[in-house]
Amino acid sequence: MQSQQALVLQVGDRLRQAREQLIGGLVRDIRAQISVLDHDAAARSLLEASITENIVAAINFIGQEIDADLLEAPTSALAYARVLAQRDVPLSALIRAYRIGHQRFLDLAFASLDDLRADEPVPVVVELVRRSAQYIDQICEQVGRTYERERDRWVASQGAVRQQWVGELLGGGPVDRAAAERALRYPLDALHVACTLWPAGRMTSFDLVTAVEEVRAHAVSVLKARAALVVPTDEHEARMWLALPASAGVRLEEFASPDGSPLHAAIGQPGVGLTGFRTSARQAAQVREICALRLGGAQHEDAGVRPPLWVRHAEVASVALMAADPAAVRDFVTAVLGDLATASARGALLRDTLRSFLSHHRSHAATAQAMSLHRNSIQYRVHQATALLPHGPRSLDDDFDVRVALLAAHWFGSAVLATGAGR
Repeated sequence: MQSQQALVLQVGDRLRQAREQLIGGLVRDIRAQISVLDHDAAARSLLEASITENIVAAINFIGQEIDADLLEAPTSALAYARVLAQRDVPLSALIRAYRIGHQRFLDLAFASLDDLRADEPVPVVVELVRRSAQYIDQICEQVGRTYERERDRWVASQGAVRQQWVGELLGGGPVDRAAAERALRYPLDALHVACTLWPAGRMTSFDLVTAVEEVRAHAVSVLKARAALVVPTDEHEARMWLALPASAGVRLEEFASPDGSPLHAAIGQPGVGLTGFRTSARQAAQVREICALRLGGAQHEDAGVRPPLWVRHAEVASVALMAADPAAVRDFVTAVLGDLATASARGALLRDTLRSFLSHHRSHAATAQAMSLHRNSIQYRVHQATALLPHGPRSLDDDFDVRVALLAAHWFGSAVLATGAGR
């Protein structure tokens, strides 16, 4: 008969083998059951990182004789707790997520024990419950303390005061406009344009503040703004509103990334009054979601540095609502584009050419001029691209779906494309 410790070690090995399945299922469960944790792409990325590191740490703790007093919460778990504190998400939601994780962890552990055919499973079950409860208690205590410290710091800051007022303005309920304008030092009866700013690579919170201030000064100068309002979303992201002069025509295309700026930007459409303040912010958030998909998740701890991506809502308006359901978009893109939906350099080249060709009224000459290529090159690429469509050139007889699918593939990138070598 195997010893209790040997069985516990075997259960740990089984859990390690099923780790990806456990992580994936837990991410889906928490997002479905705790809506406040399913906020946006950036927050979801941190949630997944926290779950992944916690599962790995818990499996190691179960399978090894580690003193519970020596347990330390994973770095990503503490980072996620700080972000939730900054976003005013209740601590109870985070603790509930850990309880859901504990239950799923035990369910899989017990199933593994059944497979091992333990002769006396009760002592092993007791040990698994005891060890996993020790882990949850220690980690919840640490992330709870981190959350509370960050919440106290954040509430005491001026940024939190602005965030609170902005939260009330965006909430849609009644608000004291005069008091809000005094607190924010920003006119709410203006023509507003909102944008969301976040790092293109690794950046400290101090450097982010500096970079956002440079963008604010640049935007005020370029757009001749009457005022600007900057509100941090958390230590990795900020929102900005510009009060534009109503007398002059707004040319948002002139509002481009300043030279050397390390920030991505998602920009809404201009809107008047409190309604415009809210609508432009909502549009900027939609663009932010699209950018996150295009960039591959937009994780805060991204080690790479990408060129800043500045996108205006007008550029993505026709696909903005699709960002809420990437899986459905992937199915649509695959069905409409067929083999042209392959995530490869060649596929991207052919899709961009066909998209430009259709947007230029199927003129080879105009497309060649727009892409700075020879007309024969355009003809060759269009021929290759249409050959990959499910019905060949006949797929363009009514090209609406093809246009939409190409636009979705352009903005969402690998999130909606099929992996493969391409042609």
